[in-house]
Amino acid sequence: MRLFITTALVALTALPALAQDWKTDYRIVRFGILSGENESDRIARYTPFEKYLETALGVDVEIFTAGNYDGVVQALAANQIEFAFLGSSAYAAAYTASNGGMIPLLTSQQLDGSTGYFSIISVRCDSPYKTIDDLKGKTLAFADPDSTSGYAVPLYNLVQQGYDPATFFGATPFSGSHEAGVQGVVNGQFDAAATYINNDINGIPQRMVTKGMIKEGEVCWIWTSPEITSGPFTARANLPQGLIDTMKAAVMATPTAAPDAFKEMSGADNSTALGYVGVNHDRYQWIIDMRDWLSAQRRS
Repeated sequence: MRLFITTALVALTALPALAQDWKTDYRIVRFGILSGENESDRIARYTPFEKYLETALGVDVEIFTAGNYDGVVQALAANQIEFAFLGSSAYAAAYTASNGGMIPLLTSQQLDGSTGYFSIISVRCDSPYKTIDDLKGKTLAFADPDSTSGYAVPLYNLVQQGYDPATFFGATPFSGSHEAGVQGVVNGQFDAAATYINNDINGIPQRMVTKGMIKEGEVCWIWTSPEITSGPFTARANLPQGLIDTMKAAVMATPTAAPDAFKEMSGADNSTALGYVGVNHDRYQWIIDMRDWLSAQRRS
């Protein structure tokens, strides 16, 4: 690990001197992470990455969390944090809230080369629910209003498939997080919950099994969305270019510079992540269009 980090530092410190001037104004750099799981687990997963960034950037680094997605989105828009790992819908929300003041830098790539994931509707495996039709009049929990896979994508696609959640289901509460929704299904609080998987071995339900939160075979999924573009690691557009470039290089180098940290933040033993690839705003415009559709539906 030390050798890898040293190699990464050589590359980063080779940047022109002017590119390092940002350190005068940014003695602490903060990055946000969304509330896909409980706060203690979130912080534990990203702490090794935080320590790696401190070494790579040469300044203090702090993790920012919030009780919901909007807390991270608003912190970015209000210039309270500099960077964030966002889902596609949360990026669209931040882009809109900041009047275009966000830059998507990188997104995750899986071992199979894919850069997307899937929304699913999860149920107890021993329940009578085998298709969406079986959930008529039942409770479907969404994760968070700014969640791509936990709300926007399933809502949009279910409507396109002829299931208007407002009338088809008996209730559609927000659970607050992906894990809370799945746990609610296991506990009988919800009949079904929207969450996500990357593939058959990595995702929220599989990670919860690994952590001992639920048992193997307790949760199945009866609906899968089309592939969703993976969310971006995002920077505020008003940051110094030197800071943006240095952070982008450090994050890009994580799989080789800090492999243990990368594995932990990617899902530990369930991880199928390979690394990161560059992205731009055009990749996420369809998400903004989808959110505009959702807003129009709420207004009507």
